[in-house]
Amino acid sequence: MRRWLPLGIALTVLAGCSSFESEPEGPALPADLGRRADGKPATAWPTSLSEAEVKQRIIQLIPGTARDKAGWAGDLYAAYKALDIPHAAQTYCATIAVIEQESSFQADPTVPGLPNIVRRELETRAGRFGIPKLIVNTALKKTSPDGKTYDERIDGLKTEKQLNTLFEDMIGELPFGRQLFADYNPVRTGGPMQVSIEFAEKQIKEKAYPYPVARKVRDEVFTRRGGVYFGSAILLDYPVGYDNIVYRFADFNAGRYSSRNAAFQNALAKVSGKALTPDGDLLRYENGQPAAVASSVEEAAIGLAGKLDMSRPQIRRDLLLEKTAAFAKSPLFNRVFELAEQGSGRPMPRQAMPQIDLKSPKITRQLTTEWFARRVEGRYRGCLARSGR
Repeated sequence: MRRWLPLGIALTVLAGCSSFESEPEGPALPADLGRRADGKPATAWPTSLSEAEVKQRIIQLIPGTARDKAGWAGDLYAAYKALDIPHAAQTYCATIAVIEQESSFQADPTVPGLPNIVRRELETRAGRFGIPKLIVNTALKKTSPDGKTYDERIDGLKTEKQLNTLFEDMIGELPFGRQLFADYNPVRTGGPMQVSIEFAEKQIKEKAYPYPVARKVRDEVFTRRGGVYFGSAILLDYPVGYDNIVYRFADFNAGRYSSRNAAFQNALAKVSGKALTPDGDLLRYENGQPAAVASSVEEAAIGLAGKLDMSRPQIRRDLLLEKTAAFAKSPLFNRVFELAEQGSGRPMPRQAMPQIDLKSPKITRQLTTEWFARRVEGRYRGCLARSGR
């Protein structure tokens, strides 16, 4: 994976440096992190700053309403150091903006209506497996590992961390728990940045996690340190060719490279004449794996096989790269854009806002990925204003 800074750079103490403007600038940041208020390219903070000085700058960026700003700053610093993300107002403000949007700087945010969500989930799954409601209700009166009955714990649910622990106990303790959930805890996101547990479990296999894991990786997602680490990783620890950070925020919501893929869908629709929804998904998936049945995107590309000078297997080969940086260098990606630009006579953008309606038991009104990205972008600009840049 591409590194943003050369390996081996050490932070050393620079006595007397307290101003954002008084030290020599660090390396330039990727284009999507934008420019400073004065129009100059965004740069990393000087590598000569001490750990304490970097943390103090982070504290300055965190909203005044947040509690324990020093604690948040420490976890942010540790995450960036472990991920080798450059210390800069722009990078920290990106993570800070997402935290502010997703949890208002609550390590374990409350979710309204959790008891009803759980009971609906239990009812749905029991019906699917033919388990009578009477058996479920009787089992929920059983005393759980924390001394309360499961009914009492459900009624008292306030946070996703509590919900995660409840499901883990139900899977291990209730007679039908493993049958209902089959080791699949339905809580799939959590923590201060609402990180996907699936992503966290994959991330920890690819890169060393900077903290000891007491039980499961999923439990770390619900901690402040783990939520900040995994959230910063999915947001910033991958290369993109965007020129505006709003598309990175869209990717955070819709999945890495969704904005790039949405632009590809727009180009493919132009060339093929097919109506394609630019949602960033290029293939169909079943149980997390590419399905054998062709998606509308794949069908549109196959219909252009002659113009693309590509076979069906070659088109499939390239579409399988949709969740990686390599797709932007694939023959399919480049030939589709070449044809689209020949037809229009002008360059086509390599980024587009994914058009996705957000659906979740926790969402009570109609929201979209674009709504999320624009909201976070506004918080990002507010954070940069606190830095004076």
